[in-house]
Amino acid sequence: MLWSKSLIPTTREVPADAEIISHQLLIRAGFIRRVSAGVYDWLPLGWKSLSKANEIIREEMNAIGALEIHMPALLPAEWWRQTGRYSDYGPLLFKMKDRRNGEMILGPTHEECVTELVRAYITSHRQLPITLYQIQGKFRDEARPRNGLLRVREFFMKDAYSFHTSLESLSRTYQDMFQAYVKIFRRCGIPAIPVEAESGPIGGDASHEFICPCDAGEDVIVQAEDGGYSANLERAAHGSPIVYQLSDAPKAQDVPLTDIETPNAASIESVCQFLKIVPQKMIKTMVYIRPDTTERRFVVACVRGDHEVNENKLRRLVGPVELADEKLARENGFAIGYVGPHIANTVPVTLVIDADALTVTDATTGANKPFWHVSNFSFAAHIHVEKAGEPVIGDIRLAAPGDRSPSGSPLKFSKGIELGHVFKLGTKYTDALGAVFADEKQVNHSMIMGCYGIGPGRILVGAIETSHDADGIIWPVNIAPYEVVITPVKYEGQAASVADDLYHRLRHAGIDVILDERDQRPGVKFKDADLIGIPLRIVIGDKGLAAGQVEMKLRTEKSPQLIAVASAAETIVGLVQKWRAQADG
Repeated sequence: MLWSKSLIPTTREVPADAEIISHQLLIRAGFIRRVSAGVYDWLPLGWKSLSKANEIIREEMNAIGALEIHMPALLPAEWWRQTGRYSDYGPLLFKMKDRRNGEMILGPTHEECVTELVRAYITSHRQLPITLYQIQGKFRDEARPRNGLLRVREFFMKDAYSFHTSLESLSRTYQDMFQAYVKIFRRCGIPAIPVEAESGPIGGDASHEFICPCDAGEDVIVQAEDGGYSANLERAAHGSPIVYQLSDAPKAQDVPLTDIETPNAASIESVCQFLKIVPQKMIKTMVYIRPDTTERRFVVACVRGDHEVNENKLRRLVGPVELADEKLARENGFAIGYVGPHIANTVPVTLVIDADALTVTDATTGANKPFWHVSNFSFAAHIHVEKAGEPVIGDIRLAAPGDRSPSGSPLKFSKGIELGHVFKLGTKYTDALGAVFADEKQVNHSMIMGCYGIGPGRILVGAIETSHDADGIIWPVNIAPYEVVITPVKYEGQAASVADDLYHRLRHAGIDVILDERDQRPGVKFKDADLIGIPLRIVIGDKGLAAGQVEMKLRTEKSPQLIAVASAAETIVGLVQKWRAQADG
């Protein structure tokens, strides 16, 4: 490619709305262009890098026997109602009606569509297992699109789906896919840590995320210092001492609850400041609601004052819940901001207590009336099972600094970007949509599913966030838009002839090369090449040519080296092939 024939709109100015470095550099280097909030054009450089990442993904998917398909983005809403995800995704769904008044959605993911596809054609156990995948656009109406390609409303995803007759078969494919992901991220040159994860609205029994560690990430990685445990924050377990029976909980001295007026102090922080106490001596009480039941409709979750409720862990204990609307909660007797666990003695609720909170005695908590708290509270003394019912006790909090892993090693916390996610779905979708297979005795069973996603755009984000400098991007060779840039100081005379000859030799050898033949000052060309992040720059000038040499500079090194013109093509090809081999492992 000739630089002057491409579209590479580089700029030196940092976009005003770009907060993270990958967003800044993708715009400045001419890879993407903002169309509207969370929607971007992919320009030639960006599309080349994205396509290279996609090709690596394809190669590894094909290597484990997955079959590529393409499903529509426009999907019937009815399928989503059948699986319950129409309400689970809520406002994230782009919804519309066709001219026949049929409701459609733009697919944020394709479990329903692929299940319908397989249901239509797979009927026997002999046809299973099978894995189908696509690389396709997805749509989610994010409330706050931000950070460039990290949180967008339209994006690309590689989504794969496997169908099985048994859990053993699913586990084999899950492991194959897990190892394929390891290879994909290694070949793309990106550090990716596999961690235990929550399944979220996708559903399923087990899942892992692949997280690229970097400060710009929105995910929190929790790892044991001994390397024996890793999870995202939503899933992370901890090894705190556990008490599971209310009767085993420590009991405060025989001191009655004492009412304390706390005007305008509804938060843990404000109460601690007002009463001069520490959060560890408070009980935080949160009110949730079960969306699909009337019996004990409200769930009251209690954690220690310095901890936060992990809603995913809470749901695993008691089923679907969501934070109660404040107005509805007040109408049902909850003094929001001043709720205490002993509300369970007078209001029919499901009381859920975090095991760490259960051990706190002489605690301060809400008094169940506005602007008041109580002191001297303990669960063993002040929760009356005959009135409140037996509480549910377990781990319902987020892991926190100072915790240890389940094996006892200290936990450390870091931020990262989710690059990919693998799930064991079970029969959630096949049950809902009637996708069955006949076994050897012609008895029908629901197919067992797995699903596996990668965000190719996030691969580019992760690469830039972990590999850049003050001058611009430093691309891993396998996803760089070009591997080599040839830069004549002046594109004329002998320099032009040598540049043209080298350009054609490299292209013939399969090297992805661009020739910068623009009539620009050398400094401008050098800055553009560094900004874009091309791994290898070849500078051709009259001074070097007089000695039969050209200048070769690696993007990762400050100083260039001189190589002979006569062997330049061979030297460059050998170096790039070495890089490729190292990247491919």
